[in-house]
Amino acid sequence: MEYNKQEQDFESIAHLFIQCNLLTEDELIHYQCDAPTSGCTLLQYLINTKSVSAKQLALLISEHFGLTYIDLDEIQLKDLSEQFIDFELMVQHRLLPIAHKSHLILASDSPVSPSLLSELRFTSCHDFIPVIVETDKLDKWLKHQILKRNNHLEIQNKLNEFGLNQDASVIQFLDQLLIDAVRKKASDIHFELYEEILRIRCRYDGILVEVGKYTRDLAQKLLGRIKILANLDISEKRVPQDGRFQLEYEGNEETVDFRISICPTIHGEKMVIRILDQKTPKIPVEELGFNAVQKQNFLEAIQKPQGMILVTGPTGSGKTVTLYSALHQLNCEDKNISTAEDPVELKMYGINQVQVHAKAGLTFASILRALLRQDPDIIMIGEIRDFETAEIAMKAAQTGHLVFSTLHTNSAAESLTRLNTLGISNFNIANSVSLIVAQRLARRLCDHCKVSYRALSEWPQNIGKHLQTAIYRAVGCNQCNQGYHGRIGLFEVMPLSASIAELMVSGGTSVEIHKQAQKEGMITLFESGLEKIKAGLTSFEEIRRVAVQQ
Repeated sequence: MEYNKQEQDFESIAHLFIQCNLLTEDELIHYQCDAPTSGCTLLQYLINTKSVSAKQLALLISEHFGLTYIDLDEIQLKDLSEQFIDFELMVQHRLLPIAHKSHLILASDSPVSPSLLSELRFTSCHDFIPVIVETDKLDKWLKHQILKRNNHLEIQNKLNEFGLNQDASVIQFLDQLLIDAVRKKASDIHFELYEEILRIRCRYDGILVEVGKYTRDLAQKLLGRIKILANLDISEKRVPQDGRFQLEYEGNEETVDFRISICPTIHGEKMVIRILDQKTPKIPVEELGFNAVQKQNFLEAIQKPQGMILVTGPTGSGKTVTLYSALHQLNCEDKNISTAEDPVELKMYGINQVQVHAKAGLTFASILRALLRQDPDIIMIGEIRDFETAEIAMKAAQTGHLVFSTLHTNSAAESLTRLNTLGISNFNIANSVSLIVAQRLARRLCDHCKVSYRALSEWPQNIGKHLQTAIYRAVGCNQCNQGYHGRIGLFEVMPLSASIAELMVSGGTSVEIHKQAQKEGMITLFESGLEKIKAGLTSFEEIRRVAVQQ
C-alpha cells in the first residue's frame, strides 16, 4: 500500500511538471526507463537536462502542495537525524529531520506521504512539520550523514568483528581522526570515558563539538596506541602522564606536533590531545586585530631596545600568536633572539628556541639564566609563574634587553598587581614594564550566512549608543554549521605612561590604574568587542560570552 502511495506522489509531481511545460510525456517515459540504472531522481533529471534551477523546482512544489519552502543555507539548524529517524529510512526517502528555533522540521525535496509522516510521528513521539528544500542542498546533507556513518560506525564495528585486524583498524581510525582534526583546524581533541561509553569531542574556534560516542573497548585500544606513540607507560593508569608525538600526512608540508595529557578519572583515563600545527601561518602584527592606536602603541613598544612587554589572558586566548607575531616582526640578521617555552608551539627560523624540561632541571628560571649568558638582544619567556623567573626577567629588562612574556590575569591593569603578589616591588615593575596587552579571542561571523539587524531596545543604554548602525548575528549554513568561521582578537593595550608608573610606585590599585589608563585613551576588551561588532566581524552574543563589560 505504501508503494502505491509513493507511486501516486511521483505521478502527481510528474503531472505538475508536465502542466508547467517542464516535462513532456515522451521525456517522462525516457526518464522512467533510465532511472533504475542511473539512480537519478526526477528533480535531478530536470536540473541536468532543462534550464531550471533546484530553487525554482522547490518553490514550484511547495506552492502547488501548500508546503513551506526553506533554504538550508540561510537558517540556523541542528541536525537530528541520529536521534529521531532510522538511517536507512532517511536515505531511502530522502528525509532530513532538523531543529530550527523551537520547531522540529522534516525536510525533503518532494512531499512526504501522509502514511510515512504518520509513522515517523508515532515512532519518534514528535510532531514533525514537513517542508520543501532544494534537492542539491538536501543531497549535501545526506552525503554528509553517509560519510559520517561510514567514518565512525563502520570502523568501530570492524574493531569488534575481526580480531586479527584490530590493531590496523585502531591505527586507521586514530590517523583519520587526527587528520580530520588538523584539516578542520581543531585546537584540542578530548577523549572522555564514562560508565558505558567513550565520548570524543574536538574544540573548534574555542567551542567543544562532539565527534561521536563509542564503546569503552575502543577507548582502551586508542589510549594504548597513543601511549606508544608518545613514549608513555602503557601499564600506568593511576597517575597523570604527559607526552607528545608527531604525525606526517599527505598534503601537509610540515609535520604536526601533538601534545598529550592523560589524567585518571573515576571512570578511567581521560586524555586531551593539543594540536600544534607547524604549518600555522605567522600572522603579521598588522593583521592581529589591533585598531590604529593600539597597533601604534604595540609597534612603538616592541621597537624599543629594552623593557618588558607582557601579554595576558586566559589559556587559549591567543597570547602565543601575539608573541610570535612580535618576534617575527623583529627577527632579522642583526638581532639575537632566544626563547624559553613550555612547549615550543611553532618553530621559527632564526630564533633560538629552548623547551622547558623540568625533570632534567630545565625550568623557565634556569633557561633564562643561561640565555642571559648568550649575548641576547631579545628574550621571550613562555610564562612568568614564580618569583624567581619574574625577578630575573625584570633585571634583564632593566639591563638592555627586550623581554616578552605572558601572565594569566583578566585585564592589563591586573597584571601589574599580579607581579607585585609574586614578590616584585612596585618600583621595579614601574621601571621595567613598557606595555601590557590583555586579549581574548571571539568567533568571527561567517560571511556566507550572517544577517543584519538593529540593536535591541532592551539592551543597556551604554551599549545601544555604541551600536546605532546595523549589526550582524550568527545564522548557520553548510559552510560553517554554527554561524561562525575562524576567530578574531579583542585587545586592551596599556602603555606604562609616567602617570601610571607614578601611580604604581605609590601603591595604586588595579582599579585606579585601569581608570587612569582609560583617561589616557585605552579602550577595554568589551569596547574592543563593540568595535568588532560595528565592523560586522562578530556578534553581540559572542562578545558578551568572552569579554566582561567593565
